[in-house]
Amino acid sequence: MKSKVTLKEIVGTKIVYAALLVCYYWMWARRDWHTYYETIQNTVFIFTIVFFALRASRVHKYSKEEKDELAIQNLRRTDAIGLKLMIAASVVIAFGCAVKAIDGAAAGYALVGTIFVLAVIRFIIFCVMDSKGV
Repeated sequence: MKSKVTLKEIVGTKIVYAALLVCYYWMWARRDWHTYYETIQNTVFIFTIVFFALRASRVHKYSKEEKDELAIQNLRRTDAIGLKLMIAASVVIAFGCAVKAIDGAAAGYALVGTIFVLAVIRFIIFCVMDSKGV
């Protein structure tokens, strides 16, 4: 991979981080056990190690390249929107727990699911803003 590392690539890989978070939460929070779970766990663990090693080299390369100031400003705007969305989702989940509509396990899955959905929304918003040059 000798191509230039873009901010879009960096933001896009956050989706994989969020998916790994969902996988690890599922591994920690499940209450049953099947024999194939061990295979899934080992696969996710090996993928995590390989993915982090590959990403570390790309992020190191990105730190040495010239930064796109417009893309950085778009990312800051996108993060501000994402923060507002996460606060709203957290309030809804907390209220659901307070009125006993959501139990603890469902609240955990809702939170990690929200993080995953927010990572996807963040990437989409950033791509739209970056393509339009806002």
